[in-house]
Amino acid sequence: MTGNAVCISGAPPHASLLARLHYSCFDEGERWGEEAFSGLLTTPGTLAWIALVGETPAGLLMLRHSLDEAEILTLGVNAQYRRQNLASSLLDTGYTALRKLGVTTLFLEVSVRNKAAIALYLKQGFTLCGRRKTYYADGSDASVLRYDLTSVTR
Repeated sequence: MTGNAVCISGAPPHASLLARLHYSCFDEGERWGEEAFSGLLTTPGTLAWIALVGETPAGLLMLRHSLDEAEILTLGVNAQYRRQNLASSLLDTGYTALRKLGVTTLFLEVSVRNKAAIALYLKQGFTLCGRRKTYYADGSDASVLRYDLTSVTR
């Protein structure tokens, strides 16, 4: 991780900050607004973190869990902070929290067009387990990936 970057928990009061950060990480049409974050942050089982470089919000992770399974809702790092291990640090923070909650499996969907994200997830130990045809608004398919939280210790 870069210099003095830390991951802090996100909570309902952070909805506006998370929306602004999400806006800086994603392209038009993929961005979530403050209302989306407000709704998700008050949904049982939702967890969020913000990666800070100094005092600057640089990345975010949001997960939702139920019983022994969880899914990544969104993971993003601002372009100027990419390739500095922030996404890996956010994921490690999420893995630790999920294990403490007894979660054994983590899933996500990612566009087949997002080669950088797929490479990150595969490097992290995720495995391809399915495909959702025309999952995204642009018509692209989604790869479904799975991470076993019981057999991988990070």
